[in-house]
Amino acid sequence: MRLRSGFLAAAGLLVQALGAGLFLRGFFPVPVRSLSRSGAASAARHPPPPEPPPAASIANDEGLLQLKNGGLALTTGSIPGFIDVIMNLNSPALLEDNLIWQAKAAGKRIIFYGDDTWVRLFPKHFVEYDGTTSFFVSDYTEVDNNVTRHLDHVLKREDWDLLILHYLGLDHIGHLSGPNSPLVGPKLSEMDNIIKKIHISLFSKEEGEMALPPLLVVCGDHGMSETGSHGGSSEGEVQTPLLLISSAFDRKSGPQKPPEPVQQTDLAVTLALGLGLPISRNSVGRLLMPVVQQKTMREQLRYLHLNGFQLSRLLQENVPAYEKGKFWLTKVDPGFEQFKMAEKSHGNWIKLYLEGNASETLINLGKKVLKQYLEALKILSSSLSKQVAQYDMYSMIVGTVIVLEVLILLLLSTPKALSSKAQLEIPLSPLCSLLFYLLSLMLCAVHVVVCTSTESLCYFCSISWLTAIGVIMMVSGLLCVILSAVEKEFVNSNQPAKNPAASTSSWSELDVLILAGTIGHVSSLGASSFIEEEHQTWYFLINTLCLALCQEICRHYFLAKECDIQLLSAAKPSSEEKKEVSSHHRNDVDLFQDDLKMGKVTSIENISGSEKWMALLTPWVILTCCRLLRSLNQTGVQWAHRPDFGHWLTSSEHKAELSLLAAVSLVTIFILVQRRCSMVSKIAMALGLLGVYSYRAAIGNVEFPWQQDSKDISKGIIEARFVYVFVLGIIFTGTKDLLKSQVLSVDTKSKLTGLWEIYSGLVLLSALLSRPHNLPVLVFCLLFQAMMTKFVWKPLEFDAAQVTIMHYWFGQAFFFFQGNSNSIASVDVSAGFVGLDNYVEIPAIFLTGFATYSGPLLWAIHLLCYLSSEVHRNPAAIGHGCFCYALLRSIPVAVYIILVTGLRYHLFIWSVFSPKLLYEGVYVFITAGVCIFFTAMDQNHLRKVQD
Repeated sequence: MRLRSGFLAAAGLLVQALGAGLFLRGFFPVPVRSLSRSGAASAARHPPPPEPPPAASIANDEGLLQLKNGGLALTTGSIPGFIDVIMNLNSPALLEDNLIWQAKAAGKRIIFYGDDTWVRLFPKHFVEYDGTTSFFVSDYTEVDNNVTRHLDHVLKREDWDLLILHYLGLDHIGHLSGPNSPLVGPKLSEMDNIIKKIHISLFSKEEGEMALPPLLVVCGDHGMSETGSHGGSSEGEVQTPLLLISSAFDRKSGPQKPPEPVQQTDLAVTLALGLGLPISRNSVGRLLMPVVQQKTMREQLRYLHLNGFQLSRLLQENVPAYEKGKFWLTKVDPGFEQFKMAEKSHGNWIKLYLEGNASETLINLGKKVLKQYLEALKILSSSLSKQVAQYDMYSMIVGTVIVLEVLILLLLSTPKALSSKAQLEIPLSPLCSLLFYLLSLMLCAVHVVVCTSTESLCYFCSISWLTAIGVIMMVSGLLCVILSAVEKEFVNSNQPAKNPAASTSSWSELDVLILAGTIGHVSSLGASSFIEEEHQTWYFLINTLCLALCQEICRHYFLAKECDIQLLSAAKPSSEEKKEVSSHHRNDVDLFQDDLKMGKVTSIENISGSEKWMALLTPWVILTCCRLLRSLNQTGVQWAHRPDFGHWLTSSEHKAELSLLAAVSLVTIFILVQRRCSMVSKIAMALGLLGVYSYRAAIGNVEFPWQQDSKDISKGIIEARFVYVFVLGIIFTGTKDLLKSQVLSVDTKSKLTGLWEIYSGLVLLSALLSRPHNLPVLVFCLLFQAMMTKFVWKPLEFDAAQVTIMHYWFGQAFFFFQGNSNSIASVDVSAGFVGLDNYVEIPAIFLTGFATYSGPLLWAIHLLCYLSSEVHRNPAAIGHGCFCYALLRSIPVAVYIILVTGLRYHLFIWSVFSPKLLYEGVYVFITAGVCIFFTAMDQNHLRKVQD
């Protein structure tokens, strides 16, 4: 079957995206021994006969504890998997044993107001609830008012046992404008008043003789970074206060002790024991001793014994070799052995206690047992934290195989895909061979064996059998096609070359730089430090690229006259030979002979002196601007905490400077974009950019000269939708021109106009979603593209492969210039809610993804616009660009999947490697969509081939 290179790249990248998605779903672990509710309940009631502790309130007599980690640990006591980052977007019901279910099973009446994620996680658990969407981050008032409006009524009632309030406003303010926003102070004062109201209401009620004192727990599920986001591993994100208030605690006078750091998983087990509930089966937390220090020694030891029994039982269940021998675990895990020793000492203490012994011996023995229990709990919790998650190796292997097969197929197809015809033969005969059916049967048998014998959760086994068989047949088919291509290449290599001249092409210095840069970047992905500071790699590569381009410009404009005579006297190859030479490997002689053939012998002489000097100045202008962009947003890990120009602009006292910069940037964007648009699109672009500034002024980021400081800040819904109208209008106009050029086969001018208008519409959308201080990033992006097109790519006539790689490198650099990093915390969630008055999943995901990857996307669409204008010189330019773009994305993701599999037990696997893996997976899906668009725009070349 004959395929175009662009079609192969798009199809291959789609398959690779599926494989990457399968690997991602298998790589992110799930808690082991996750049970259904019924299973969890039966397991939780297995502790030994001694009576459960009495229901009692608990608190910290020191006042404040530091809380670490995040996720569902607050209710389950277990460490959540990294996949919860994605699952939180559409949370399913929580099936794991948890504190809320145990309270409901014990007859507790629970009321909830706040984040509706709780309602989805715990359906039918609350006797009364009112959920508010947590994803509408543009709102920081109504979400909290919806919670507070219930307080006065519910605090007067006595028909509930647990009241859960989840406020969202402070989190949303952080996403909108960061922790230094002027909105933070008033919101914190509002929260203080709410806590004061609850405290007065709870502790002003008269307590009866049998009534238990109330307990107020104030905590957060995460902190906030300097940019107002969360999801990373910085101190501000992983540490948040935990405050427990109750009249049951003794007030201590004198200096307070410093806060004691605790794990977030410790809260669930502490609340469970205090409420007389079974500890969640998968909990890895430890009892917070400061909250029970006022209890008697008997009660404290009882709490610790229940905690230790649950942890040791969970450890037994998660050690596969434990079934082989009764005493194996005691010889391996010191925590289990320590717990057994403490349990034995505890029995001796109980014997003395029951005998009525009140001597100092009983006190000293009790302290010894207490110390043994605490040491055992510490070791057991640490051991479980390391073993609490397991990898879905089967799904990971299947995903890795698919990704590698596509990469190998693309590499084998490179010579023909980058030829002048941009075509290659994909043999279908292997799909009808005996080898294909044998491989399919063998893999199906392996699938059956794995899915019927494994006890762990496996995502690939949970999908339908029809889908699984389809994936297996795809894996078998790709393998057979690869073997056929290798065999064909091996046979052809033994035959003499038909065109010796085609194999004598040399690599230019720029080609060597591009190859070395690609290999160097891929190699750097094996080190956590290079991943954390990946932006430094791309900054170095584009700076080196600019210096190499400066050398090429000097050689082309200022040294060409000295070698003209030598080039003219060089032997010209025949036209047939020249067609066989790959455009990627043409040397300087070939380029000059092309100019001779096209009548451009004096092209260098015809170029004015000003254009020559502008061409020479272009790389240095780009280098200077890149240095300015690096100072705008500090990213990575090592220097992310240091103040940058973006922090200075976003501070409240510099709003006037930010407003001026935003206005100048928007005017510059219009000047750079409008030159190729139709008159209607120019008017729409101007009005749209005006709407962008109006939107930012409405939400308080910038201000008009006549605007008063006391003006109320709104959500900017009308202003943002005003801009969306023009974005859709410009894109619709461009799409109409594209369809006209594709269906009616009109001249390429209509196609170029349509592509440029779609590009302009995306630029307007990017301006709307970008923070005001990031608008200069968009300006420099457009400036670089304009200067490189006019003074570098076109005059020097770089081939499609080289131009594609340059676009890819600049796209990667601008991803980091925006302030992004390989940490989840740098994702601007607020961009997904611009112009929305409530949470709508699909638009929110699209807008967030576009805002995050706007840099690479704009460079990719500009690449398509440029290659479309070069079709007259190279009809296969779009196909070459699409193939190279797909190959550049396939190489790092395939290598990184292999690296991260080998490093899955690395110390920084969840803080460094996993977030990068998620970024790579999402980028593969986006690149697949870009390649499909490239292929759709290459229809004219397809018609020429068919003719």
